[in-house]
Amino acid sequence: MPVTKVEFHTQAPDRLLYACRLLRKAAASGAQVLVTADETTLRQFDQLLWTFSGIDFVPHCFQDAPMQVLANTPIVLSQNPQALARPILLNLGSDVPTGFKQFTRIIEIVSEDVDDKRQARSRWKHYASSACELSNHVLQATAPQ
Repeated sequence: MPVTKVEFHTQAPDRLLYACRLLRKAAASGAQVLVTADETTLRQFDQLLWTFSGIDFVPHCFQDAPMQVLANTPIVLSQNPQALARPILLNLGSDVPTGFKQFTRIIEIVSEDVDDKRQARSRWKHYASSACELSNHVLQATAPQ
């Protein structure tokens, strides 16, 4: 079984906005991504995906969409990370997602918030103890795009 690669993107000024930009690139490249979080975060993120850019569209849907829609949509939002087989998982939740080893790649976005960093450290330790390949990408402060 291949090793799950986990990328932490740290020092994000706005986690959800950064996630929107990341998914814009992923969708443009043809990547298939499952995004997981609690219901409130997913609803907020859904709205942000529609509004974060006046010129870009990030095709996405919720996991309860019809099968034909799911098959043709690169970004799927779900509270259940085991709901749909995708190679990449973007975890916007505070805990390690269940069934995380089924993914080839996991992306974790960490803000400067003290609680967010504490929770991310806990997830890092869990992934490390599960023999995942870990990397950290420290984000540089940039002007909003």
